[in-house]
Amino acid sequence: MSSLFKNLRIHQVFGANTDVGKTILTTALVRASAWKNIPVHYLKPVSTGPIEDADDRHVNCFAHAQGKDVRAKCLFRFDEPVSPHLAARLSNRQADVPTDEAFVTAVADSIRQTAHQTSRPSHMYIETAGGIHSPTLSGTTQVDAYRPLFLPTVLVGDAHLGGISTTISSYESLLLRGYIIDLVLLFKDAYYRNFEYLMPYFSERGIRVLPLDPPHKRLANPDEERTEMGKYYSCLVPDSLQGGMFDALEHLDQCHAKRVAELDSMPQRTADTIWWPFVQHGLVKAPSDINVIDSATKDFFSIYNGHKAKATQEAPTASLLEPQFDGSASWWTQAIGHAHPSLTLAAARAAGRYGHVMFPEATHAPALRLAERLVHEGPGKGWASRAFFSDDGSTGMEVALKMALRAYASRNTAAKPERKPRKDLGILGLKGSYHGDTIGAMDACEEGVYTCEWHDAKGYWLDPPTVSNKKGRVVVSLPQSMASTADGMSEVDVGSLQQAYDVQSRLESPLADVYRNFVASTLKKLKERGTPEIAALVLEPLVMGAGGMIFVDPLFQRVLIDVVRASEPHPPAKGGWSGLPVIFDEVFVGFYRLGLRTTGPLLGVNPDISVHAKILTGGLLPLAVTLASDSIFQAFNSDSKLDALLHGHSYTAYPVGCEVANETLSIVEKLAESDQWDQARAQWGIDKSEKRAETAVWSLWTPDFIDKLTRLDAVDEVMTLGTVLAFKIRDNAGGYQSHSAQKVLQSLRLPTKEQTSSSAPGGAPFGMHYRTLGDVAYFMLSLNTSATVVQTVQSRILAALQSN
Repeated sequence: MSSLFKNLRIHQVFGANTDVGKTILTTALVRASAWKNIPVHYLKPVSTGPIEDADDRHVNCFAHAQGKDVRAKCLFRFDEPVSPHLAARLSNRQADVPTDEAFVTAVADSIRQTAHQTSRPSHMYIETAGGIHSPTLSGTTQVDAYRPLFLPTVLVGDAHLGGISTTISSYESLLLRGYIIDLVLLFKDAYYRNFEYLMPYFSERGIRVLPLDPPHKRLANPDEERTEMGKYYSCLVPDSLQGGMFDALEHLDQCHAKRVAELDSMPQRTADTIWWPFVQHGLVKAPSDINVIDSATKDFFSIYNGHKAKATQEAPTASLLEPQFDGSASWWTQAIGHAHPSLTLAAARAAGRYGHVMFPEATHAPALRLAERLVHEGPGKGWASRAFFSDDGSTGMEVALKMALRAYASRNTAAKPERKPRKDLGILGLKGSYHGDTIGAMDACEEGVYTCEWHDAKGYWLDPPTVSNKKGRVVVSLPQSMASTADGMSEVDVGSLQQAYDVQSRLESPLADVYRNFVASTLKKLKERGTPEIAALVLEPLVMGAGGMIFVDPLFQRVLIDVVRASEPHPPAKGGWSGLPVIFDEVFVGFYRLGLRTTGPLLGVNPDISVHAKILTGGLLPLAVTLASDSIFQAFNSDSKLDALLHGHSYTAYPVGCEVANETLSIVEKLAESDQWDQARAQWGIDKSEKRAETAVWSLWTPDFIDKLTRLDAVDEVMTLGTVLAFKIRDNAGGYQSHSAQKVLQSLRLPTKEQTSSSAPGGAPFGMHYRTLGDVAYFMLSLNTSATVVQTVQSRILAALQSN
């Protein structure tokens, strides 16, 4: 991950192209630092070509002077003077070519070693190879391979013909990936004069540009060339310590100091200004409690710890940034890791083409492609006919509720000259459900910790049976209201995890009969009560997230749907929904969060309406889609404007969100067919070629870890599906207001020295950010979290629990 040190100012040097003078200008920076009596370090991660032409040798030759502290080195050297990926392929050491992770770790290790040897303010320059999109050893372009390090950048512009374009294109490529660009250096060219255009261009964007006189044309005689280059550097970096390169040093030092000061001030400024969601500010006792996120990549935040180091008197050579595992997948949004370049480019592509455009009675390609994809190929396949766009999961659920209630009212309200919305309708749901924090979505839940003064619960909520692993036994726990009808049983053994989720096989079990009788009896009582009139069934399939990671028995949800659909009134002759419209809230569980594309095939039934968000856009920006069957749509379809679904959002079908969603789905579907997932499924005994593979349950968390976790004294029960891990801490008080899970796992916040060097990008030991739901702790992976990271996270969780 990114490194930031108080006494070691680091800059990475990228070139807008090959042959733009990157090594010469980097050497000048190194020489200027040395001439200012500042210890300076030069790193060339990859060098190709003859050793006599190596860039680190050039630096050693021309940046040194008597008594000056200059250290130059190269990490990976290849003889062929070609692109690094090709040089590695042509070498006799092809088997030793590092992966991107190993390559970045080698660079990060070198930075850390340098920092640990630094006792006074020092400089370090890391020079890349070729242009910004030149491949690294693995073939990944440099701009992506180096991104986990997130080092401030010096861009060397192109003074040649066409150099304005290559320089600006390089700048934009860096910008799209979040790089901080502190300085642009380039040669003056008396003919093309690119610098005259680029200086005001970058100045308008707040970036300093320093044009410098170019060197002479290279001489054939090595001795003469060495002499002339020495004269050139003496002019570029004079003994007077005045001029352009020294101005550049001062500017880079100021940029470094400004960045550290900004990060250091953020905790107090945040405490003075921000009102966080779901946080009791009275419990945030000091600025050191605030998590300052400087950047993020893959599964990790890069967090500032300088304000914490002051309190602990940590050594000044320690990095002010450290990696932190994003244990909640940033509130369940992350799908393929933070700052994924494909998603960023998709967002830029749509923003550049559309910005945002009005959607009613209009269309655009990203929205149409996404709608067709979701309806015909995705979660709506086989039942949905329409896609309605909104802003986020909560608003998507409000759309769903409006759809369902209107559909019910249209079928069950006597015809009147002027239709008026019915105010006496409610929903049937489950206790512990949560559908968002907008007022209407809150009204679709029972009274609880998330509701507010305006909350007016409109419906009835059943207490559901749950699935969990208790000390190695997979059991269904029945609520007291149901246990009394099941011969007093409170728990039922259901064999393995696979057997628990084999709904079709369980439909003829005695427990299914218990469920049917319980639901039928409840519906009868509700009908007799009459108010509110139940008009829709709303479910979070399989897992109710915010309610405490409640893994509902899928058999119960299937039986509940079957009984509801068999109840009066029956559908009209042309088909459509029956009994009550059924809504699936798949905002949390959809798009493989649980290892399944959608939950309908596992339950063996499809909804009439479903809602999708979060993973839909890979965690990059908010977007929601509500899918509906044709019979639901027809309830709004007429010649009267008043019959229309009069609901909308200014950013309906936001082109940027739709384009990102299309890109996300393409990546996710490839992951679902990847070797990584095949290996994870195999650990749970699943062969993807089997017919049951579409509905078989599995997890990216390993079976042996789950077994060890269930047997710990501190743990009451455990469940996992797909990316999700949840376990309940043994706590007599329990509930959402408990702090037991938070306290037991507190040690996870800090990095440990025992982790392997490949645990996080850059190889640094990492801490873990996590959130709890009272006595329930949960952790979430991305869909592409590496097996190495999974193993490290599992080990740390076990160690934290075993120490209590």
